[in-house]
Amino acid sequence: MDKKTLLTAINKALEDKGKKKFKQSVEIIINMRGLDFSKSENRLNLDIVLPKGKGGKELKSAIIGDASIADEGRRAGADLVILPNEIANYAAKDKLTDLAKNYFLLAQPNQMGAVAKSLGQVLGKKGKLPKPIIGNVKDMIERSKKSVRILSKGKYLPVAQALIGTETMTPEELVENAETIYEAIRAKVSEGNIKSIYVKLTMGKPIRAQVQRD
Repeated sequence: MDKKTLLTAINKALEDKGKKKFKQSVEIIINMRGLDFSKSENRLNLDIVLPKGKGGKELKSAIIGDASIADEGRRAGADLVILPNEIANYAAKDKLTDLAKNYFLLAQPNQMGAVAKSLGQVLGKKGKLPKPIIGNVKDMIERSKKSVRILSKGKYLPVAQALIGTETMTPEELVENAETIYEAIRAKVSEGNIKSIYVKLTMGKPIRAQVQRD
């Protein structure tokens, strides 16, 4: 992927931001070819840390675990702490919708089964199952705030779409985030399987960042 071409496309996309009453996201869209996405080995399931962050689109953090993990989470700045005896309470539709939409979830490994039993049917479909807590909770929270998750949707959709930041970030910051996502996907599917790349604002038109291959 040519950095200059990508920068030109991002600048063009940002020209279309207008005077919206909300902060628009900037996304990268990568179309692929020659891959059978009905095969599990070809499907994408990537957590990618954006080096320049999300530009204000960070999700809130939720920690699921026992009292000691809960205390560690609170000290680390977690926005929500869920104790083991509270997990089932979040199966209520409004609470589960809020979790899936507004939080990234970290769970104590021995609580993953309880989460899957009570919340997994919805969180799994949305690609929002918690990551197991391994190591320092504060480090995991900070890392998760800067991360995006890319999951293949459906069995036959050869496309990956991900946030690279917001319209308030500089084009150079957005380029660095976009390159990080591209390299992670290229490592999984190989460059020859990448057909085309676009960038767009939430309410903008897709702008081609790479010439489409036949």
